[in-house]
Amino acid sequence: MVGAGVLGLPYAMSHLGWGPGVTVLVLSWVITLYTLWQMVEMHEMVPGKRFDRYHELGQEAFGKKLGLWIVVPQQLMVEVGVNIVYMVTGGKSLQKIYQTACPNCQNLKTTYFIMMFGALQFVLSFCPNFNSITIVSFLAAVMSLSYSTIGWGASVHKGIAPEVDYSPRASTSTGRVFGFLSALGDVAFAFAGHNVVLEIQATMPSTPGKPSKKPMWRGVIIAYIVVALCYLPVAFVGYRVFGNSVEDNILISLEKPAWLIIMANAFVVVHVIGSYQVYAMGVFDMVESYLVKQRNFTPSWTLRSIVRTSYVALTLFLGITFPFFGGLLGFFGGFAFAPTTYFLPCIIWLILCKPKRFGLSWFINWICIVLGVLLMILAPIGALRQIILQAKGYEFYS
Repeated sequence: MVGAGVLGLPYAMSHLGWGPGVTVLVLSWVITLYTLWQMVEMHEMVPGKRFDRYHELGQEAFGKKLGLWIVVPQQLMVEVGVNIVYMVTGGKSLQKIYQTACPNCQNLKTTYFIMMFGALQFVLSFCPNFNSITIVSFLAAVMSLSYSTIGWGASVHKGIAPEVDYSPRASTSTGRVFGFLSALGDVAFAFAGHNVVLEIQATMPSTPGKPSKKPMWRGVIIAYIVVALCYLPVAFVGYRVFGNSVEDNILISLEKPAWLIIMANAFVVVHVIGSYQVYAMGVFDMVESYLVKQRNFTPSWTLRSIVRTSYVALTLFLGITFPFFGGLLGFFGGFAFAPTTYFLPCIIWLILCKPKRFGLSWFINWICIVLGVLLMILAPIGALRQIILQAKGYEFYS
């Protein structure tokens, strides 16, 4: 659950302000916990059948063909979007380590650091399956908790500057509106566990007497308590300390103590190394299966090499071309994460569980659907404007 999106929450707060910012964060936490509960409940809702993949649940609700076309493209957008963001995050964290460890050294282009991170992903992409990256995944989980704690802990240590300003970040009303919309996408990006929850639950033993949903729900509750303990302090403390001058990555704003900032960014690098592969594995599996089953390619090391190298090269190229962490968070958070996290589970729930019309469950689901659709439409608009503005003054491949 806890990903690099947590680093952008103070920046989102600087666009939202205290009142709306606290409301949006808490509301997102509640809505995504509710939709996650729905997915856990629907995993075994048909007797004798388990929906082990998101698209299988979609096919049950929308039909064999339509279910695939609704769910799979959205899952692909999530996975590709996260991989592009993690390319940028890994590269910028490596750059921050270099600049902090050697402040008097020659300044190197951001592009070089993203390429260093990408080079490592070329090697790791040849791991055959998820089991091969279990240790990396475990390290990534520990790292994400560590850098979240350092993010708000180092902010507390720095203290609030006398000149801190909590007024809206943008100077124009247009800028404030678009900044607000983009910030909604930043928050949405931080809640990303729904894309793999069914796959996780599929690994659990289940019997009619002891269904898997009971231990799974306990795990979800623990995960969401940890999410709250990571996200809320980072968002609130980071914004409290830096105000509207906070960077789109809180660790970039922090300067001292140098050793702690280096450690935190190293944790980020280790985390996104593992997380990149977790999301990329889904894309590899999908593309390779399609080529073998639908296009009659012979499964071979050569096919795997071409698919995986091409995919890593694509995300590397896009990361180098558009290294705008905040803008990318907002765009993919709204466009890709909002459907799979905020409202698609509610639509499936209404179709499969058929709650009483105009009852409490019916109303709650429709409220989530309306909020989720608005988020999907509005957040990418704000983020796209932010990317365009940043690109105007940016020298590409610099």
